[in-house]
Amino acid sequence: MHWFGRARLFVLTLICLFWTGLIFVGHFFPSAPFISTPWRGEQGFEDLLRREGRKTAPPPDFVFLGLDQSTLELTAYSAEELQGNRALQLLAERPFPWSREVWALLLDRLFGAGARLVVFDLLFNPPNDGDPAFHAALDRYHDKVVLGANFDMENGVVQATTPNSALIPPPQLLDDRVGFVNFWPDVIDGRVRAVSYRVTNLELAGLPPHPGAEVYESLSARALTKIGHGNDVPRDFHGYMIRFTAPDAFEQHRLYEVFDPKLWQANYANGAFFKDKIIMVGPSAQVLHDVVDTPISTTTLGPELHLQAMAAALGHEFLRPTPPKVGLTLVAAAGLIAWSLVALVRKPLICIGALVAITAACLGTARLLYDNTGLLLLTVPVLAALVLSGLFSLGFEYFLERREKLRTRRTLERYVSKNLVREILENPDSYYSSLKGVRVPVTILFSDLIGFTTLSEKADPEALVTQLNEHLSRMTSVIFNNGGTLDKFIGDAIMAVWGNVRSLGTAQDAKNAARAALAMRQELAQLNQKWRSEGRMGLGMGIGINQGEVIVGNIGSQERMDPTVIGDAVNLASRLEGLTRVYGADILVGASGADQAKILFSRFLEFYPDDLLAKMYLSRSLEYEHTPPDEAWDAVEVFQKK
Repeated sequence: MHWFGRARLFVLTLICLFWTGLIFVGHFFPSAPFISTPWRGEQGFEDLLRREGRKTAPPPDFVFLGLDQSTLELTAYSAEELQGNRALQLLAERPFPWSREVWALLLDRLFGAGARLVVFDLLFNPPNDGDPAFHAALDRYHDKVVLGANFDMENGVVQATTPNSALIPPPQLLDDRVGFVNFWPDVIDGRVRAVSYRVTNLELAGLPPHPGAEVYESLSARALTKIGHGNDVPRDFHGYMIRFTAPDAFEQHRLYEVFDPKLWQANYANGAFFKDKIIMVGPSAQVLHDVVDTPISTTTLGPELHLQAMAAALGHEFLRPTPPKVGLTLVAAAGLIAWSLVALVRKPLICIGALVAITAACLGTARLLYDNTGLLLLTVPVLAALVLSGLFSLGFEYFLERREKLRTRRTLERYVSKNLVREILENPDSYYSSLKGVRVPVTILFSDLIGFTTLSEKADPEALVTQLNEHLSRMTSVIFNNGGTLDKFIGDAIMAVWGNVRSLGTAQDAKNAARAALAMRQELAQLNQKWRSEGRMGLGMGIGINQGEVIVGNIGSQERMDPTVIGDAVNLASRLEGLTRVYGADILVGASGADQAKILFSRFLEFYPDDLLAKMYLSRSLEYEHTPPDEAWDAVEVFQKK
């Protein structure tokens, strides 16, 4: 057993090491199938935290002015309404992109209303007939405006798209009015989770950093600097995971409304709405294709994402991943916890409950840390190591338990009946309670071989034991097959009981015992035929069956106990078995006498003239008829020997 315990712990250790090691290795091979699944699942869990967890509060002074479909088409105005409104005329005279004079008029309109900053998430690269007017406005509002630039890195070549030189003189990327609009998505799923506020020309070219590299700032970084929050912009050159705002945090206002006098008054209080506001101007129409896939929405607009990047920097709402060494340590700890639970506790329900509780605690902790500290606690790989190690270990324990139960059942069934084994394994409390002592009606069967004592004095001991075991095995199977319980072997004798473990009713118990006796007679006939063909002596058998109330309990001494039945009914069954030699019958059943016995026995002998028992009862009936017993007769025939 000690060896078995060590082997069990060894197998449990292998199971936990396998799953924990597999997940551990998956960290170093993120593209490998199967083993990297928990780590890819971790990204999905982190996205769930971003959607369901705490969001960055949108600054109240951020405004999104969108180029929506109605602005691009501008079908709501008649020629008379456009008359005298230069901005609306420019919007209506040709499809987008319009004359850049529109943007000059927009800056005058917004800054005239007291706007603090205007940011364009637009590219102004090709020459345009409105460039002079827009250039003048950009110079006029130099410290209050930011334009977009873009890095195109297809085919490994970096191509910058900047405002043309008619608007801003070269080098445009170093001008504090220009910031890049790029968001670099994750290479695995193309989803944007991080923001780069600063990059270098060497980084864009895939080269290592160098102190002399040119530094380019993003659109959001330029904007924050212009409103006096440059110190809130991260100075490093890597991507920062941000805590997103809610998807609908920034209400979109339609660009053309700024130029409509009626809407300017009704919706914006003659411009008072824009006072001290930071205004992001950018595309929102579907045809302009400025949509970004983020964890909170697959249709996040580019201008909205820039506003979110600014909001995250202002609130220092950045997310931190779990350091790799800490994460791998947590994975190893999860495997160790799973091993400890299964190996030491050894109670499956408690282990499962503990696994559920630990999982819930881990998920709750991950949510709390995300909301309060911005830490993305490594969760899915850790829980995978815990749950897989735990469940497979419990599965192994279940296998061992089932195998042990099966082995126990088979072992017990070699010594006691199947119904007793089933009762012990399935209802142990009820069975052990009955062993304290209960009085129940049962049917008892005793069987004994005739002539075995004589045979044992002459036969070869080994051959005799083989013959006896063969007999006992066949008889025991018959008892079991008829629902009986093997109480004990007494040398070559058998004691069996019906109704002591689970009763089917006294009548049915008696019938099952009688059927067993008849089957035992048939089995012995087959055995005798076999033995005689082998040159061995055949044997006879006597069976006594009695029904009555007995005491069922665990009988014995402190050193050895024996579950059995005791009482007069047991003794009578044994006596009946002994009387089979007297009556010349192999089966005797205890029962009351019947009226008109002489007539009944006579009729029986007409069909079975050689039946010794019927002749004996007929003789006794005639004797009592000739010499009736006196008043002291109790109808009991007393035998002086067994």
